[in-house]
Amino acid sequence: MAWTARKERLRAGTVRLHTNAERLRTSAEARFPVVGELTHRLLSGNLLDSATRLAAQAFLASIPLLFAFAAFAPDGVRDQLRESLRGLFGLTGQADGELRQVLGTTGDSSLRETTGVIGLVIALVSATSFSRAMARVCERAWRLPKASTRIAAWRWLVWLCALVLFLVLQGPVRDGFGAGMWLGLPLNLLLSTCVWLWTQHLLLAGRVAWLALLPGALLAAAATNALALTARLYMPAALNRALGEYGSLGLVLTLLSWLIVVCAAITFAMTIGAVAAQEPPLNRLLDGGRGTHLKIPDDSARDGA
Repeated sequence: MAWTARKERLRAGTVRLHTNAERLRTSAEARFPVVGELTHRLLSGNLLDSATRLAAQAFLASIPLLFAFAAFAPDGVRDQLRESLRGLFGLTGQADGELRQVLGTTGDSSLRETTGVIGLVIALVSATSFSRAMARVCERAWRLPKASTRIAAWRWLVWLCALVLFLVLQGPVRDGFGAGMWLGLPLNLLLSTCVWLWTQHLLLAGRVAWLALLPGALLAAAATNALALTARLYMPAALNRALGEYGSLGLVLTLLSWLIVVCAAITFAMTIGAVAAQEPPLNRLLDGGRGTHLKIPDDSARDGA
């Protein structure tokens, strides 16, 4: 009897707790509509699926791009990319040796002859799968349909080239162009915000106003910079340990796992930024105080860039 009474009290307490939680959630949604929409979007399985696909496409695109870059880029630019990647991930030991082997130290005419112009074009075209995956992340965040290929194709290539340039500049920017980290960190945060702002505008084909894209750009920049700082602490030991124990397969698994974390952070940042920009109270601020809703109509043919 005592156990039955205790069980009933526990069940009643659980019901009360659930009821109070529902009441709080309903009250929060009524006062802040963004909470309900944000909860619904973040709990949907599509976000993690999108992040995983984005990470896989990023990994597959990086391989042909690195070899094409090693074959055709000038020695100084290639060395700068290697230094930027080394500094970004804090690479040492075997991992640094693998990166040096891929990018090389001097111009390799045999690699250039093997790759050829046709190989370079094929590498760029295959790497646009990463651009397309990123475009879908942006479009799903804003619940927009796919832009037509005629409008979007050149944007995929432009975004890839800009991404490579951004990676090349990571080294000097993070060093504050010689001034040190005190200048490099805020400068890189500002540059990252501009890059993610422009990325959304470009891949969305100009269908969303610049100001509305700012929350997502700020969140994505903050997330990627925080993960980059974390990478310098975690990745060197993890990569060297994986290379020592499992060889190249360990390197692939470690990099892919890290890319999934980064792409998940970007996907969630874009989605949170889009929801925040479309819901009160932020939508009124971003819309110049006019109070109009920032949800964009389904017009895939519009090219506003």
